[in-house]
Amino acid sequence: MITSAIIPKPLARLPWRLIFLVAAIAMFGLIVLYSAAGGSAEPWAVKQGIVFLFFLAVAIGMSWMSESTIKSIAFPLYGITMVLLIGVEALGFVSKGAQRWLELGPVKLQPSEFMKPAIVLTLARFYELVPAGEIRKWRAVWPAFVLLGVPALLILVQPDLGTCIVVALCGVTVMFLAGLPIWIFLVPAAAVAAAAPVVYHLMHGYQRKRIDVFLDPESDPLGAGYHIAQSKIAIGSGGIWGKGFLHGSQSHLDYLPEGHTDFVFATMAEEWGLVGGVLLILAFAMVIRWGMSVSINARSRFGQLAAAGLSATIFFYVAINLMMVTGLAPVVGVPLPLVSFGGSAVMTVMLCLGLLMALERQQRTGSRLS
Repeated sequence: MITSAIIPKPLARLPWRLIFLVAAIAMFGLIVLYSAAGGSAEPWAVKQGIVFLFFLAVAIGMSWMSESTIKSIAFPLYGITMVLLIGVEALGFVSKGAQRWLELGPVKLQPSEFMKPAIVLTLARFYELVPAGEIRKWRAVWPAFVLLGVPALLILVQPDLGTCIVVALCGVTVMFLAGLPIWIFLVPAAAVAAAAPVVYHLMHGYQRKRIDVFLDPESDPLGAGYHIAQSKIAIGSGGIWGKGFLHGSQSHLDYLPEGHTDFVFATMAEEWGLVGGVLLILAFAMVIRWGMSVSINARSRFGQLAAAGLSATIFFYVAINLMMVTGLAPVVGVPLPLVSFGGSAVMTVMLCLGLLMALERQQRTGSRLS
């Protein structure tokens, strides 16, 4: 066990077990990306490793933030992110048929990623300010729906259905845990279900195709259904122990599209089998469990709601991706964090972990002072 006798006291106070666990997941992701590139660190593993190390340092730096500081930046962060989302609509550039990014000099920024932690902090702060006796009144409901609905709509029209779903689920999680009555969620859910046919016709063609394929995977096995069909083949062919490192035929022979991004779990499962998949899922479960423990032990309402919402953000990333690659949900473009290639998901998850570490540090500091 690492103690302050071995390393400086400030570093000794870091949750090293969590950091090592997250680093292990990221390292395993680099191994998978190395294999997906045919046994080469280029073009994915090296870039992913650099991005992870950078945001790991950012997360560790964030862990020294006080809870009061996090509270103070909640609303400004939301406002800045909203401005950036509006900027995407006006000035964003189009890539792969979607307008999701802002080009700020050499940096390509995806503002929708910042909205995931921003909406959690904003709603947690909002419900901390709402008196307990007012929580079930309409004045505690409609502002939250506006705070959540406007950015979700802006993200949906980019179009980015996957990010929109994650943002909405994170916000709803905080609202539910804040104590809103269950009918608040059932009524909109029923309305969405009733409006599903209209929503379906308003979707983009490729989005409708994803839903069609989800409902009938065999309807277009060589077109829209090709991704999920090859994903299932890759996962199933891995068996219990997998085919072995660098021996995945589906990814190496290019049968599995996007085997380094959205379908990286299929790439991993083919080579590492059921055992590798279960161990990876358990590792993520331990990270989420740690985050929920921060929520349970929080002494303030803000800390409880923020920690639970940030943990839920990581959970929804993992759950939606796994459901997506196994055919249990439509393909909506949600990556597997720290494993799929791409800096956006790494950034979001590490920001969430940095905030969680800050809240956890506050708890330990408070317990020593009490």
